[in-house]
Amino acid sequence: MRIVDRGLWGATLTLLAGGAVAQLLPLLIGPLLTRLYTPAEFGLYHLFAAVAANVAVVACARFEFALPLERDAEGADALRVLCLWLLLASGALCAVAGAIWAASIAAGWPLWLPLAVLGWGALSVATLLATRAQRFKVLAASRVVQHGGGALAQLVAGWAGLGLTGLIAAPLLGVAASLWLLGLPWRGLRTVSTGRLREAARRHRDFPLLNTPHAFAGALQDTLSVALIAGTHGAAAAGFWGLALRYLKAPATLVGSAASQALYPMLAAGRDPAAAVSVDARDTVRRVMLVLAAPAVVLVLLLWALAPQGFAWAFGERWRPAGELAAALALYIGVHFVASPLGVVTMAWKAQGWALKVALIGQLLFLGALAAGLQLGGLQAAGWGVSLAMAAFFGWYFWRLANWPVPSPGAAP
Repeated sequence: MRIVDRGLWGATLTLLAGGAVAQLLPLLIGPLLTRLYTPAEFGLYHLFAAVAANVAVVACARFEFALPLERDAEGADALRVLCLWLLLASGALCAVAGAIWAASIAAGWPLWLPLAVLGWGALSVATLLATRAQRFKVLAASRVVQHGGGALAQLVAGWAGLGLTGLIAAPLLGVAASLWLLGLPWRGLRTVSTGRLREAARRHRDFPLLNTPHAFAGALQDTLSVALIAGTHGAAAAGFWGLALRYLKAPATLVGSAASQALYPMLAAGRDPAAAVSVDARDTVRRVMLVLAAPAVVLVLLLWALAPQGFAWAFGERWRPAGELAAALALYIGVHFVASPLGVVTMAWKAQGWALKVALIGQLLFLGALAAGLQLGGLQAAGWGVSLAMAAFFGWYFWRLANWPVPSPGAAP
């Protein structure tokens, strides 16, 4: 048992280390990129990336997430090939959509859409295959290569004066390098019969039916936000929005990933009367929220006091509006910091249906507050609108989790 525990913790620490480095490198390179690319270029890049990610996240109908569940190599191979045929179909549709998009705005950059979707979709398949094989060191290295290599490629493209094309194409080089490291998953597309593909699809039909809508809706919030800002206030405003959220959400992403991986097994153990350690699930969640609230308050106060000057110093004076937006979004960032690891709570308490409904309500509130703020007072008003709406929403969400009717430790399930 101790060997298993050491293996689990070793894998977790390896992935966390790789994820931390993969996020840190682009953040450190960011101040150089903002001096090579304009806010408008960044805005169009964020719009393109949001659309591509929104499609890529469902391009394989989420069947790739069933790969680790397959116990035999034959079943996993059928599922892999099914994913790739769906990905090719998605790429073909994106080629048509990208051409229509490019023609409608008389610009060439949307033509990169099919390559981006094919690259990110294939990387998702390769990542889940490596997860199934427990190649954790390679997975960690691939994250660093993808994100760090993509940021470095953007830096080189900026120095070369490639503009928006370089900003979009450079991350795809990082994706290609990561795919090479993990192993390209494209082999043997014609070696699996139609019958085996149908059987794989039938066996894992819950993934497209249940997981795909949730994943698509989650990504859609980012896509609609950037599109709404770019459409009403221009590409530069979308650039300010994208830069601000990229940096403001980084602490929550790092802390939330680590905290959720520690919290999940504790809550799961607290539901099991035969568990070696008895845990009061509600008190555990309350303590986690209180512990995270302290740094969240500090983060909010620092953003209110220093964000405009800090962004101007770090990224250049032309990015000061992004700092002003960061100050307006501070309250939202604070509650998001506390909420980031709590998604596993409803999983442990088997309340995924409730969580999906709540997530959809939150997304509608977010987009409604953003649209109202843009209409009433521009980008800064939108930031304050999002902050106030999401502070109220997450306040209710925290209260519900803190008072969830969880059976006491040792009670029958």
